[in-house]
Parts: sequence; C-alpha cells; structure tokens
Amino acid sequence: MTDTPPSPCPCGGGALAGCCGPLLAGEREAPTAEALMRSRYCAYVRHDADYLLRTWHPASRPDGFEFQDVIQWQGLTIVATESGGPGDTTGQVEFIASYQVEGRFGQLHERSDFRREGGVWYYVDGVEVKGRPVTVVKVGRNDSCPCGSGRKYKRCCGRK
Repeated sequence: MTDTPPSPCPCGGGALAGCCGPLLAGEREAPTAEALMRSRYCAYVRHDADYLLRTWHPASRPDGFEFQDVIQWQGLTIVATESGGPGDTTGQVEFIASYQVEGRFGQLHERSDFRREGGVWYYVDGVEVKGRPVTVVKVGRNDSCPCGSGRKYKRCCGRK
C-alpha cells in the first residue's frame, strides 16, 4: 500500500491541509490579510462562493456571487503586502493571479484592501494595478507552461 501525496494548496503555500484548507473549512480564522487573500484565491479555484461571501466585509459584500466557468485559475503570486499582520486592523495585499480562458493565458494584477474586526480579517475591495499590461498569450503544446511549473504545457495545464 502506498501513501498518497497530500493535495497541494492552489495558493502555492504547501499542502492544502496545512495551508488554506482549515480556513476554507471554517476550522480557524486567517491570522493575516495575506493568509485571507491566499484562502480567497483558493475559494475561487474551488468555486466556494460561501467562503468568498463569508470573508467579504459586510459594507462591500455583494448579495450573491456566480463563477465564470470559463476561467481556469493557474497560480498566485503575492507581489507585496502592507500592514495586515496579526496586530493590525487594516492591510493591503498586491497579487497577480494567472488564469487560462479558452487556451489563452492572462493575469489579473490587483491591490486588495482588508480590514480586521473582532479578530477576523475581511476582504473590503480591490483595484486593478494600472501601468502594467495584462499578458495574454497563446501557448503551443511543446512550449513551457506559463504557470511556472517548469514542465511543457502539454504535460501540465494543457492536459485534458
């Protein structure tokens, strides 16, 4: 009998069970704004609208949420954080989320604001970072995968 490897966390922070899994399951709260950002990215990947709405600040939370099924999230890169630590009440996280839509790759570059109330971090809102063009490329089967895995596209995100 072989042990199955732990499921990787979509945010890139290690194994899901030791990273965003407990946050998504409601077993614990995010200790920092960055941890909440990472777990919200995972919720997008996993289509967990309940978690997204639960972690959205009530002042800016939409009434409902629907996913765009054509978007396949490929990876998350944290560019910068400002405040947002365990002792802070506000924080900002700048990130780049890579995605694929109908065989084309792109990136969402956003700066998100977070607020901590009653010991719980919430997403408030975000703005797209200007001055950096969105990258959309067509990838061939034998090209390196744009997700950064180091593998060929056909052996990575291009697998059917």
